[in-house]
Amino acid sequence: MVKTSKGVVAALVLGSLIAGLTGCRKEGPAERAGKEIDRSAEKVGKEIEKAGEKMKDVLSRIRR
Repeated sequence: MVKTSKGVVAALVLGSLIAGLTGCRKEGPAERAGKEIDRSAEKVGKEIEKAGEKMKDVLSRIRR
């Protein structure tokens, strides 16, 4: 009887975890906003890198 109870409890816990994980697939507004912020930060980083390269070019021309 004890083994059956443990098996049932384990099955219920496992089922709850699976249901919880599959229920989180829908993306909410906070996740969408976070992704947009990430994309914007990446674009800004690339632009800063480009500006840095241009500064290097200008400085190398000035030093000549």
